[in-house]
Amino acid sequence: MMGYHRGELIGKELTELPKSDKNSADLLDTINTCIKKGKDWQGIYFSRRKSGDSIQQYVRIIPHSLHSFLFCPYPECNSLRHKDRRKESVDTRSISSHSSDAPSLQNRRYSSMARIHSMTIEAPITKVINIINAAQESSPVTVAEALDRVLEILRTTELYSPQLASKEDDPHTNDLVGGLMSSKKIHHMTHLAVPVPLNDIPSSIAELLNEEECWEFNILELEAATHKRPLSYLGLKIFSAFGVCEFLNCTEATLRSWLQVIEANYHASNSYHNSTHAADVLHATAYFLRKDRVKGSLDQLDEVAALLAATVHDVDHPGRTNSFLCNAGSDLAILYNDTAVLESHHAALAFQLTVRDSKCNIFKNMERTQFRTLRQAIIDMVLATEMTRHFEHVNKFVNSINKPMSAIEETSSDCEGQASIRNSPENRLLIKRMLIKCADVANPCRPLELCIEWAGRISEEYFAQTDEEKRQGLPVVMPVFDRNTCSIPKSQISFIDYFITDMFDAWDAFASLPGLMENLAENYKYWKNLDEMKCKSLRPPPPP
Repeated sequence: MMGYHRGELIGKELTELPKSDKNSADLLDTINTCIKKGKDWQGIYFSRRKSGDSIQQYVRIIPHSLHSFLFCPYPECNSLRHKDRRKESVDTRSISSHSSDAPSLQNRRYSSMARIHSMTIEAPITKVINIINAAQESSPVTVAEALDRVLEILRTTELYSPQLASKEDDPHTNDLVGGLMSSKKIHHMTHLAVPVPLNDIPSSIAELLNEEECWEFNILELEAATHKRPLSYLGLKIFSAFGVCEFLNCTEATLRSWLQVIEANYHASNSYHNSTHAADVLHATAYFLRKDRVKGSLDQLDEVAALLAATVHDVDHPGRTNSFLCNAGSDLAILYNDTAVLESHHAALAFQLTVRDSKCNIFKNMERTQFRTLRQAIIDMVLATEMTRHFEHVNKFVNSINKPMSAIEETSSDCEGQASIRNSPENRLLIKRMLIKCADVANPCRPLELCIEWAGRISEEYFAQTDEEKRQGLPVVMPVFDRNTCSIPKSQISFIDYFITDMFDAWDAFASLPGLMENLAENYKYWKNLDEMKCKSLRPPPPP
């Protein structure tokens, strides 16, 4: 490939190898410095063919200490009659791999890096590692050692997820992490009358809906007034306020039919993951979309996508966690390879139900390109509700949006600079993910009575899962949610500490939500007081 004989390369110093003018002037010095320190170097390197042409390669150089060696040319023999398929790269393991008549599996394994030498795009993480390696050259020992630790961290796969070891002494947190963050049939639509047009909604329901713009809106009262069909009615009201029909170019009748179909595919038998939860998340989503900074960051397509995603985000939820479905070997777990099982199902089913019947196909009049953009935004937001990537989403939001905006605020009043941060396509994506994540788990930020009711409902659903796991002999993924021994206050405290506080601090810093943060503090105090009283239930015992 390069045109050189073996003897022209082996045994040469790096400085003696044919060089390409396309490499930076100090690249060889950087490589030599890494090797002298006993460290690997990897990145893009331009090699020069014997013909004079340059070729770009992705190389990895690994230093070896050799006390003595003897190079002996060898003829082709039966054991090596298959030519080495590795492409040439600057990799000392590949240079020495023929020192044995039978190359080891370890040596062959390293050839996989050499095979990608023809990559034309250098990954950002590779650039970062190379910059750090270069910075180490002129750094004091203490700084160089600190940068070594940085490199170790950068080479891990979970850059945005925290280590969980510090929580080992908290069984409630451990069970929540295991149950929510690990991942190890379509219901036929029951006959429901299509909700009446918005102008003809019964006065008792209309009166409740008049309060939907307030955070204190009582979704449970709407649940009762609509006979457990709050999603259709609230959806009509909110979608009208945001001009969803006009954006989709569909009639209100089509939207009503769509809301009916989606609501019918939520399981009313679930204590928590039912259409009331979907309506609650839709309400929170609309509330967040009305906040000035959020409104100034998103366009109408983003808003419509967020409202639709909130509506469908848990459709056909079976009342069991991803971990349960994976352990049980359910059809859904097999279909989605044990990865984001429920979230993938919710998104896929939502579109299946929508396009199945023209009467409820709210997308049928959209232009194809706009529909695909909207569809992708909905799918991304639904998948963002999956908890295994919780910390990744939160930390990306903080580091890409909150911190840069805060830095601008501290040094100047550059409104345009802040707007450019918020409005970039990448950051708008992070904002939408954060928005629906917060809307999905906003129960601890609701007024106390709503917070207590939702805590009871989710606990009951987890109790039912534990009961079924025991009946079926499956692993119990959340042992603390045993209805005979569980402390609901402790479970709420752990959930708030581990998942809620940091996320809502970040969201509040962006969207300004003082009322929610006050509720969160008061609700946390309520659960703490119950726990200090050794009370395991939702409410304190009655006075004697």
